[in-house]
Amino acid sequence: MDAKKTYQGSCHCGQVTFEVKADLATAVRCNCSLCKRKGFPMVMTEEFKVTGGEEFLTRYQFNTMTANHYFCKVCGVYTHHNPRSNPAATRVNAGCLEGVDPLSMEVGFVDGAALS
Repeated sequence: MDAKKTYQGSCHCGQVTFEVKADLATAVRCNCSLCKRKGFPMVMTEEFKVTGGEEFLTRYQFNTMTANHYFCKVCGVYTHHNPRSNPAATRVNAGCLEGVDPLSMEVGFVDGAALS
């Protein structure tokens, strides 16, 4: 049985919108130098599409310059990234998904600090 569902998401100001098909059971927290400062769960997917406001996204890279981290230029909210461990996939900020309470999610752990 496929546990993936389609979710709509957006940044805080609503300029950036997206659609994602994901299984919320894949939510994780990471301890890399960037993620530990963000502190919210992320959901892995290979089915992610920006549906509006792509021109409002800005990208941040560090260390190996492999991962791509995306933020809204207007409100500064981190929406998603393509992880270094799997650049073809996308991890989405669960707090940006409509109808999802990231504070009530059970989440796993990714030891991103060990990659550096």
